[in-house]
Formats: sequence, C-alpha cells, structure tokens
Amino acid sequence: MAWYRRSRFVYDACRKLLPKSSIQSPTPRFSSNSNSSFYTQYKSSGVFGTPSIASKFGVKQNQSSFISGISRRYYYVDKNQVYHFKPRGFKAWFENPRHVLIAVVVGSGVVITVYFGNSETVPYTKRKHLVLLSKGAERQIGETQFKQMKKEFKGKILPAIHPDSVRVRLISKDIIESLQRGISHERVWSDPGYAMEGGNQHEPEGHETMKALSDEPVEKVPGDWHKKEEVLDDKWVKESRKKGEKHGAKPSTDHLEGMNWEVLVVNEPVVNAFCLPGGKIVVFTGLMKHFNSDAELATIIGHEVGHAVARHSAEQITKNLWFAILQLVLYQFITPDFVNTMSNLLLRLPFSRKMEIEADYIGLLLMASAGYDPRTAPQVYEKLGKITGDSSKLRDYLATHPSGKTRSQLLGRAHIMEEAVNMYREAVAGRAIEGFL
Repeated sequence: MAWYRRSRFVYDACRKLLPKSSIQSPTPRFSSNSNSSFYTQYKSSGVFGTPSIASKFGVKQNQSSFISGISRRYYYVDKNQVYHFKPRGFKAWFENPRHVLIAVVVGSGVVITVYFGNSETVPYTKRKHLVLLSKGAERQIGETQFKQMKKEFKGKILPAIHPDSVRVRLISKDIIESLQRGISHERVWSDPGYAMEGGNQHEPEGHETMKALSDEPVEKVPGDWHKKEEVLDDKWVKESRKKGEKHGAKPSTDHLEGMNWEVLVVNEPVVNAFCLPGGKIVVFTGLMKHFNSDAELATIIGHEVGHAVARHSAEQITKNLWFAILQLVLYQFITPDFVNTMSNLLLRLPFSRKMEIEADYIGLLLMASAGYDPRTAPQVYEKLGKITGDSSKLRDYLATHPSGKTRSQLLGRAHIMEEAVNMYREAVAGRAIEGFL
C-alpha cells in the first residue's frame, strides 16, 4: 500500500512537469472550384492555449485578425466546413441577381430614351426612323464635303451665267418652293444661290431668262404612263402612311429650317446628280446631255432633294453604326468575309434601295407641286436604266439603287401617280396645294 502511494506521487509529479500536447484544428478541405491547391489562411484555434500560425511567424494577434478579416472577403465556408473561393471581377458582378436586375432596368431606360428622343417621322411616307446624328453635325458634314468637292473640281465648275447653270438653278428653285409649300412652314430659307469657285455671283432672275436661254420645243408628255400590272410590292408605303395618319404622326421637318440651298453644275461627262446634307445640289453636265427637258431634270433634282427631306444621309450613318456592332458580335462565331458579304446582301443594300424608292416618291410629289408633269418620271428612270445598263435581275440584288425598270414600274402605279397628277393639275391651274408632305 505504501509502495502504491509512492508510485502514484511520482507519476503525478512527472505529469505536471511534462508539456501539454498541442491539438491542431483539422486541415480545411477545398471544393473542386478552388483555384489553389494550398490555402494559407488558417483560423486561430486557441485550443488549450496553442498559439496561432501567425504568432509562430512573429505576427501580432491584432495584425492577424486584420489580415483574416480582409481575406474572408474572398472566400466563404459552407455548412460542411468546406472553404470555397468567391469569384471575382466582371463575372462575379453578374452572378448577383440584384446586379443583373439593375443592369436590365438601367439599360432598358437608356435604350428607350435614346430611341424616342431621336426617332423621327419621314414626310409623306410617315415612316419612323432612328437618327442619332444631330442636325448641326449633319449640316457640317455637308458643308465640309461641298468645300472638298469644289476644290476637287476646280476649273470645271460652270459660271453662274452659263445657260446650264441658270437652267438648273431655276428648276431647283421651283422644287424648293414646292417643298416649302409641302411642309406648310413659313418662309425659312432663301432662294437657292449658285455656288462658284470665286466670291462673285451673278444670279439671273425669273422664268423669262429661262425662256431666252432655251430654244427647245415644248416637251411632250408620254401618254402611256399608267401601269396596270403590279410588278412589285411596296405595301410598306401604304401601311406606313395609314399607321402614321391613325396615330397623328407629324413629319419631322425641323432640319430644313434655315437651310442654305446652293446649286452647282460641274462640267464632267458623268451621268449623276446628288444633294448633300445642308441643301447643296450638284449636277453634272453628262446628265444634262441625256435628259434635255425641264421635266426630266426636275424629276432627278426632286429625287435628290427628297433624300435631304428624309435625312437619308444621317439615317445611313446611324444604320452603319448598328451594322458595325452586329458584325463585331458575329465575328466571334463566323468568319469575317462571310459576315461582311451577308450583311451587305441582307441589310445594307436592301435598306439603300428602300431609301431610293422613298426619295422617288417624295421627289414625284415635289416636281408635281412645282408644275412639272409627273408622268415624265417613269420614262426618266427607264431611260436611266438603259444608260447605266442595269437590266440584269441579279444586279437588282447587288446594287445600291433599284434598276431603272423597277423604279419606272413602281412610279407608274396608279396609287402614287394619280395623287401626283392631281397635284400637278392644281399647280398648273394656280391652286398650289400646301401641306402635302
């Protein structure tokens, strides 16, 4: 018995002298989505007074807590005590449903604001279109192009007193005055002046000068202007006008206010004419050699002014922006050559041809209101098609303009020609129609 007590005393004494064993917390497990095989952040267990990992490396306890607090922002622990790294960056932001909802709401608001804030109604066709280019920027582009063109054709621009210059200017004046009546605005622009290389301008006035310069016989109106057969479908014009009238859509004509119209005739054998943004009308003498009558020239000038009325240049710039964005997206999945070809065939070219038809319709009404017989227009476009050689059906799908035959057949249909002929008769009778656009 005494032996047992002595042995027990020695055992207890030795136990008190031995150091207590350290119990480490289990090594944390990682999920499969962890991007690291070694995790350096351990929780300080503090079991039986065991020092933490930070204290072993000389880091103070308050510093360890601060580092641990920062690191916990990048991981979380599930109910099974498994550590998961939190995703970071752009992907992590969109994994939050609240962030996605905010992005959708804000993005939708921006799109709606931009669309309704820049949506306009084209005169006559009542077509709604989106134009992001401001009116001031559009005019500035036209002014810049006009100056560059005058430098390019220096020495080839006909003087203001040249018969061709006077003729084109007087026809343009009639078209612009009919446009003024068409939009029912007060007089907001001056008569079209003739642009010259120098600063001096001589502008003959009145139709008497025109008669003195022209020895041509009275033009004959083609008798068979009415096309009974409907060869093309342009229902979009009817539907657009009907929808616009139903909703009371008002044509957008603010871009025409204060327009500084200028006319220029270039001595070049080019069968072409155009109207730059800002009211800059340019006609080449090569066109005048093929189209001799005033009504023929009025058809072409009315068409070009129709582009300016509908803001087709600014709309084309806006469309090109959307086309470029769409192409960049498709480039990630399809070869660029295929994307460019299909975007031209399915988007750019059809849209360009649609704008040409719209300008034909507006120009037809402008020339009729100006006192030029609209029944000449189908013959002009058919003749233009023969000159340019666009008789191939395949070319209709590969060109920016519809074929001359197509345009002739469209304008010859009764629903547009009858309206123009009635307007022409009223103009000849001295009862000019206002507000027809």
